[in-house]
Amino acid sequence: MVNFKSFRGIVTQINDFPVGQNKDTEGCYKLLTVEDGAGGVVNFVVSPSTYFVNQEIVRPGDWITGYYDGDAPVPMIYPPQYRALIIVKESNYQNVKVDFFDNHLLSNDGQLQLNLSPSTVILLKNGQPFSRNPANRNLIVIYGVTTRSIPAQTTPNEIIVWC
Repeated sequence: MVNFKSFRGIVTQINDFPVGQNKDTEGCYKLLTVEDGAGGVVNFVVSPSTYFVNQEIVRPGDWITGYYDGDAPVPMIYPPQYRALIIVKESNYQNVKVDFFDNHLLSNDGQLQLNLSPSTVILLKNGQPFSRNPANRNLIVIYGVTTRSIPAQTTPNEIIVWC
């Protein structure tokens, strides 16, 4: 189980991030500088394996939420630099929740309860169908409206299983 942590803000810079002496990786890694508007700044290292929800293109000026492993080692520098696992470009038309969901499809933080329907698309991160029960897994949940209950309940449009 990944200990997902997140940082939300506006992308202020995108630069190439050199990785070693290998010419084959030039341009494959990026460094996204993100500011939260309250003085917080984070650099996300984006690799070819970073998952972009809906394969969105991110540019300076976009609001994003970057997810990283809170248990992974990080260099002791300022601003903090995290290896981005998942990037979500903010949208007014959808909500995204990244978390571990238990056997009742309740998020680890207790804030979102999933109610599956036959129209809920369940995929692996490579876009292939996932045919098992998504319970007890790390999930990227894309949804619209929720109830105003605690926990909020939703019928997701799409679930990406993070194996």
